[in-house]
Amino acid sequence: MSVKYIFLDRDGVINADAAGVTKHGYITRWEDFYFLPGVLESFKKAAEAGYKCVVISNQQGVGKGYHSEAELFELTEKMKRAIKAAGGAVAGVFYCVHLDADECGCRKPEAGLFHQAQEGLNIKDMRGKYYIGDTERDVQAGQKAGLKTILVLSGKTDIRDIEEWEWRPDHVCKDLLSAVEFVIKGEL
Repeated sequence: MSVKYIFLDRDGVINADAAGVTKHGYITRWEDFYFLPGVLESFKKAAEAGYKCVVISNQQGVGKGYHSEAELFELTEKMKRAIKAAGGAVAGVFYCVHLDADECGCRKPEAGLFHQAQEGLNIKDMRGKYYIGDTERDVQAGQKAGLKTILVLSGKTDIRDIEEWEWRPDHVCKDLLSAVEFVIKGEL
């Protein structure tokens, strides 16, 4: 039996999106990082159900010079410790720190971060795995990587936005907790 994974975006899924909150719209300090309601419980439920959680996220604030990779790493470690203290776990974190203009293969909507995760975590097959995100870019990247996608409405997207999208999610949930419960029930 293969290991069960849930891949998830960070901003707008795990923590409150910084758009309009911080000076430049990026989470660069722990003081600006706020777990969304139900997120810590989500990680605990996923762990109890045997799922490994992997964060896949664009973080171009580094590329724009708002903070360093070392500062991003420090913030990530604090996030992981808080999740662990609540009974959950993060099996891996994969960030693209490049700018849109760099046109790299790891920046979502490309699937490069998923390929890095697959190789880094020695995942044999991506079929049957899930990606939870809050934008069309997340849906597109997840589907390009061969994952089932769940859009959560806790970030940048309103349910009406989906009508205009070329890439549509396999399912929509209000937040991470309802998405994780959905995955655990095996309803997708």
